[in-house]
Amino acid sequence: MARTRTDSAEYYRPLRRLLVGGLVAVLLGLFLLWRIDSPRVERFRAALVDAVVPNLEWALLPVAKVAGMVEDFESYTRIYEQNQELKRELQQMKAWKEAALQLEQQNARLLDLNQVRLDPKLTHVTGQVLADSGSPFRQSVLLNVGARDGIRDGWACMDGIGLVGRISGVGERTARVILVTDTNSRIPVTIQPSGQKALLSGDNSPLPPLEFIEDADEVRPGDRVVTSGDGGVFPAGLLVGQVVMGNDRRLRVSLAADYQRLEFLRVLRSHELVPITDAGGLVAPPLLPSIPQPEVDAEGEAAAPPAPGGGDVEGTGSGDAEGGDAATGGGAGAGAADG
Repeated sequence: MARTRTDSAEYYRPLRRLLVGGLVAVLLGLFLLWRIDSPRVERFRAALVDAVVPNLEWALLPVAKVAGMVEDFESYTRIYEQNQELKRELQQMKAWKEAALQLEQQNARLLDLNQVRLDPKLTHVTGQVLADSGSPFRQSVLLNVGARDGIRDGWACMDGIGLVGRISGVGERTARVILVTDTNSRIPVTIQPSGQKALLSGDNSPLPPLEFIEDADEVRPGDRVVTSGDGGVFPAGLLVGQVVMGNDRRLRVSLAADYQRLEFLRVLRSHELVPITDAGGLVAPPLLPSIPQPEVDAEGEAAAPPAPGGGDVEGTGSGDAEGGDAATGGGAGAGAADG
């Protein structure tokens, strides 16, 4: 029995070696065939591919199906992960929505208690940016709205999110906007939540610095910066950006407006500022010192005897005394007293 097993093993071992050797020889031949650079060999390779590959479609079909199933499974996994992420974001958005509704109701109650009237004239005109004349020395853009649209100098411009600049120069059909980053730009701002007042000065850099801060220790990176409304140039509460620490260790502002893609700007209408030509109506005249009046004792005056010849004077007597002489007036008064 053991001899039979040994004979079969001795028989199959050389056969396996021959098969392996033949397979290696075939693969080596195919490798050399595909490495030979010759027109004849190229035509032979093309004919071999045309003869073999179409007949192997039935063998490649399961492979293609399996590859498609793997891709579908991976796509399903990605979709599932995205769905879970969207669910989490939706829950967060619901929480933010609830908080926003509560804040809106609270704001409405506070406005009602304070009897605040919002400015109905604070509307806007939207214009398209025609040209960007930015340079190392001046940064401004040109809008396609002008005097015919009611645009006036000094009005604030926003890109829908943050403050961009102000109108400086109005034509009939165009208007120029000086950006916040321009060196000629000076904007009074308020830093929230500390409420510190400061001045935003442009320096032709994307991060303009904050100057003249009341208390710099109360300001932290990340605080919101809005317009203060001081000077009456800009309406109060317009978003400018947030505080950041510059490389020069100065407090700067990361602007909320996207200056890389300024396509449409919103020009805010403001109240017309009446120029002051005469300060007399604003400054009250100095008050004159009052003359002290003598105090009158009503009881003493009633107890005092009447003055001689000082009887009651009727209306006619007082009227005649104004035009007539003293003697005539005196006689008339005596006659009235006798009667």
